[in-house]
Amino acid sequence: MFGLDTTLTIFLIICIVAAMAFEFINGFHDTANAVATVIYTHTLKPSVAVVWSGLWNFIGVYVGGIAVAMGIVNLLPLDMLIDQNVYHSIAMILALILTAIIWNIGTWYFGIPCSSSHALIGSIFGVGIAYSFLPEAANVALNWGKVKDVGLSLMISPVIGFSLALGLMFLLKKLVKNKAMFKEPDSENPPPFLMRAILVLTCTSVSFSHGSNDGQKGVGLIMIILIGIIPFQFAINKSDTPLKMISQVSKIELALSHIDSTKLNDESSFNYIQVKKNLDTIQSTIKGQSSFNSLKSKQLVLIRKSILTSSKKYEALIETKGILSDDSKSIIKKEMKGLKTYTEYAPWWVILCISLSLGVGTMIGWKRIVVTLGEKIGKTHLSYAQGASAELVAATTIGLSSWFGLPVSTTHVLTSGIAGTMVAKKKKNLKMKTVRNIAIAWVVTIPVTITLSAGLFLLFRLILK
Repeated sequence: MFGLDTTLTIFLIICIVAAMAFEFINGFHDTANAVATVIYTHTLKPSVAVVWSGLWNFIGVYVGGIAVAMGIVNLLPLDMLIDQNVYHSIAMILALILTAIIWNIGTWYFGIPCSSSHALIGSIFGVGIAYSFLPEAANVALNWGKVKDVGLSLMISPVIGFSLALGLMFLLKKLVKNKAMFKEPDSENPPPFLMRAILVLTCTSVSFSHGSNDGQKGVGLIMIILIGIIPFQFAINKSDTPLKMISQVSKIELALSHIDSTKLNDESSFNYIQVKKNLDTIQSTIKGQSSFNSLKSKQLVLIRKSILTSSKKYEALIETKGILSDDSKSIIKKEMKGLKTYTEYAPWWVILCISLSLGVGTMIGWKRIVVTLGEKIGKTHLSYAQGASAELVAATTIGLSSWFGLPVSTTHVLTSGIAGTMVAKKKKNLKMKTVRNIAIAWVVTIPVTITLSAGLFLLFRLILK
């Protein structure tokens, strides 16, 4: 397979299956986020709800793009992702996936709504931090700019979920005269037709949004595996030709030539030199080549690294006032966006594998967390209006995060949304024991997964030499 020997082929298969297992577990761990309200309010039968949710999770992954997936890939330093010793890459991959799986299964078993996103990202941080302390990792670190964006996204999204759901419930209480919408669900009968339709719609929206965000994390995982183990095949997207890349680089260089380098401050001058250096590297590497297949793995990795470095530096450079015209900036942005398509991509079969894993996983394991969300967050049971409000807020928040390429936790957003509706319904309406258990799990997820993945990574590196 892909020209690998038998041992590496086996490890490749193990890693891909492990990534699919993570996404499968993500499906049944987070299924409750989408189906809790429609099951708890008797809007849909559990068997129908989980199949429906699974279908829309599948669709969400398949059509949701890859912006979040690339955000996951770019958290790791490239030197770590493409280690000269491929077994070191395997150690990294197995450590972060196994850590995320262990934490997901543990929290699911105890019925605690906890974030698969936090578990995965904490695992990535752990292997990155552990790698930075190794002798061969001089001056190599995590992509701290991306880490900051992801961290803020994960921290702020629950606050947004709580606040918006709280506000929406207050608004509904003012505008909606039908008091039945705010009562506990009938134990036997489904809700009125209009509320039933709304609940099905919000369930569908959360399922689709979950797929388009959480599913992309699985896509990112498999791309980490493929780039780390088979860089010749997957370091860059080979669907276009070197000739097109040369054209894009030439246009960027022409636009940059209008900069008077003598007017740049130290930081801008450094960025300018770095961009020029990396563009020259790309030009010299692919000059005279008719196909990327004629290049060696090291050359493809060098192109990938040059594109990624250029894309980081040019953004800071073009923000410097007075050094480029708007037309030149527009050209650079357009052509740099084209260059990034060589590094920000995922084969169709990767997206299909993750879509199936998440969709099938969604169809089982829902019951433990549904009970927590429906009955144990608040002192009163979840009402129709609360369920619809929490899910509407969750779907909107997650959808916008996917649009901006930011990973968020479906679990955190929806759980905090439900908590917000409980507070809006009645003061002191939260079951503090449950809230405390959820909060503890949220708080400790990152440090625990960092520690566990770092330890596993160092252990596997000793074993896989």
